[in-house]
Amino acid sequence: MLFNNFIGNEKAKQQISNLYESGRLPHAIVLEGETGLGKRTLARDIAQALVCRAESEHPCGVCSQCVKAKKQLHPDIYEYSAPGGANSFHIDKIRDIIADVYITPNEADYKIYILGNAHCMNENAQNALLKILEEPPGYAVFILTAENRSALLETVLSRAVVISVEGVSPKLGAEFITGLNEDVDYNDAYNAVAALGGNIGRAYESIAGGRLQKLTALVDDIAQKLASNNEYDLLKAVAPLTGNRQDTAAVLGMLKTVLRDAVAGGKRLSGLDNAVDALKGEFSKQKLFALYNAAQELEQAANKNANSALLTTKICYSLRRAAGR
Repeated sequence: MLFNNFIGNEKAKQQISNLYESGRLPHAIVLEGETGLGKRTLARDIAQALVCRAESEHPCGVCSQCVKAKKQLHPDIYEYSAPGGANSFHIDKIRDIIADVYITPNEADYKIYILGNAHCMNENAQNALLKILEEPPGYAVFILTAENRSALLETVLSRAVVISVEGVSPKLGAEFITGLNEDVDYNDAYNAVAALGGNIGRAYESIAGGRLQKLTALVDDIAQKLASNNEYDLLKAVAPLTGNRQDTAAVLGMLKTVLRDAVAGGKRLSGLDNAVDALKGEFSKQKLFALYNAAQELEQAANKNANSALLTTKICYSLRRAAGR
């Protein structure tokens, strides 16, 4: 299987290719990873491969089926993504899918359902989906994207193959971004991808409108204030994030990279040496791991449309608690 639009993640691509080429592709695949890593792009590549009519390796990208898939006009590829908030993937949407899935494909051998933000399904919606996953039509393939598999029921996961999507190297990410937009400076792209842990989507967003410099300054300030053990100063450092969920998620993602640098030593990915040194000099490895886990949980909360005002306060509380303060 070819992956024409999805870069990096060689292990994940090999796993999918092996399943496809051996004829063991499951009826359900869960693509797991944070927002911005390209889960939807990978899902679309898989869907295009399944409808491709070429005799050579799939997807060929040029047959009529591939052209329709690339334009998102293929009648046998259904795509829906929930808005992103908790329980925003409603059971009514699953009922629509159930009504449609038993109608045989129009043109292809498969009907593919790409369900974005599946972690936003409540238990009722997941149980409704489960009924289809237990006894699906032979032509049906469901590709779910989720930030974390833990949000999905074990019964759903047991009927799917879970594939983790990860960040890419700064070099690979920078090459992709500058290829996408030649007006972007390579060094800016490299630094953004590094600071955001290989997350190309968030890196590209952060470069727009000079946001990268602003976000980098915020992360540096938060790290320094966290190390200084002054609760009021930390609250002031976090305050600019109030009301901006996107920036909050990006800053927390960058803070994770800083904390990872502080734990790992060696080559630093974040490019924020002062922040790394401040945290490394103040906290033990155990505390740094705790801080990383706290930042990860906070990032997930930001991605789930948590109340931004409450989240700002929670950031201070959770980070200080993880630091043992």
